[in-house]
Amino acid sequence: MLALAEQLGEPVDRYVNGSQTWFTETPGGVALEWRLHPVARYTTPKDLTHNDVWDVVVESLIAGDGRLTPEAVWDGLECFAAYGDDIEPGPLAAAAAEELGNAPDAAGLVDHQSIGDEWERTRGAVSIFDLLVRQLDLPPS
Repeated sequence: MLALAEQLGEPVDRYVNGSQTWFTETPGGVALEWRLHPVARYTTPKDLTHNDVWDVVVESLIAGDGRLTPEAVWDGLECFAAYGDDIEPGPLAAAAAEELGNAPDAAGLVDHQSIGDEWERTRGAVSIFDLLVRQLDLPPS
């Protein structure tokens, strides 16, 4: 989380559903969207607004006070081509690794429409990240 904060800075969007997003660009000019996905059944922590959550988690990590841990809020970071741009999984994984200084745990193609449909159908009772992992045929988080 601290590497994410250091490399990408403040999220450009902080959603009521708990998602946090950033945008960067590959050296080849492909826009990338980074999305931190909330845990299943996410609710905004008591006494916070959706605009406060990122800052409280980062401050808690820096202070080491455990007030709000990343695992209580998010269960995975996804990076994908934004705005309908195309990029193959290999170059996308390389760009993500270059940007954050860490190689991704997985790379591949997923069907965002079916994932979004499942999340909507269950009213957020499923983990978007687990649905991504399932499509990549990896063990769940």
